[in-house]
Amino acid sequence: MGTFFYVVLAFLVGVLVGWFIWGRLRGELDSLRGDLDRTRSERDRLRADSDRLTGELNACGKTRADLERQLRDAQASTGGGAKASSQPAAALVSTPAAAKSAPAAAKAAPAKPAAKAAPAKATAAKSAAPKPAAAKPAASKPAAASTASAAKSSPAPKPAATKKAAPAAAKPAAAKPDNLRRLIGIGPVNERLLKAQGVTTYAQIAAWTAADIKRIEDVMNFDGRIARERWIEQAKLLAAGDEKEFAKQFPTAGTASNT
Repeated sequence: MGTFFYVVLAFLVGVLVGWFIWGRLRGELDSLRGDLDRTRSERDRLRADSDRLTGELNACGKTRADLERQLRDAQASTGGGAKASSQPAAALVSTPAAAKSAPAAAKAAPAKPAAKAAPAKATAAKSAAPKPAAAKPAASKPAAASTASAAKSSPAPKPAATKKAAPAAAKPAAAKPDNLRRLIGIGPVNERLLKAQGVTTYAQIAAWTAADIKRIEDVMNFDGRIARERWIEQAKLLAAGDEKEFAKQFPTAGTASNT
């Protein structure tokens, strides 16, 4: 009896211990299963992130290829634009030469009146020379022949007249430069720029054409300033010596300088 009781008691204790151990093991198993599920979910999430990053990397590669292609196209286009821009640069370089040749032509132009003045003097000499011959109608034929020969020999001094008239006509070409700073809008800097272009007198500014204005504004980086400040009108009045009208129309201009 006592042995049976101990056997039953041992059986019950074994069942209790087994149930306790099974419960602990079951809890550990459940926790391990939960950890396994979490690990699987992390693995799936990492795979999704990897796929997303791979897609973004491919998109970045395509974008980089497009940017490199656009850069090559831009470099090719800018290379062509540089070749095209060299032609306007050459035109700008050639404009100062044209500007310098224009004053030279202007200086050479006054020599024509001298050439015209010499024939005028010669014609006057011709008209004056035959008068003595006409005043003696009763003279003999030898006297008329001598007067005719004298009239023919009188035009000989033509070269001397032209030589003397040439220096006189050359003097206006060597005229002193005008004070361009009297014009409103021309200060020391603009005066230096104009002299670099060969513009030194009021008459040159007064004779500017639309092409000259555009060329000067391109060189001096102006944009319609010459028309706004009426440089040509001021230059015309000063070139004509009309100081009263100049002072009336442009009272703000200085009399000695225009800073």
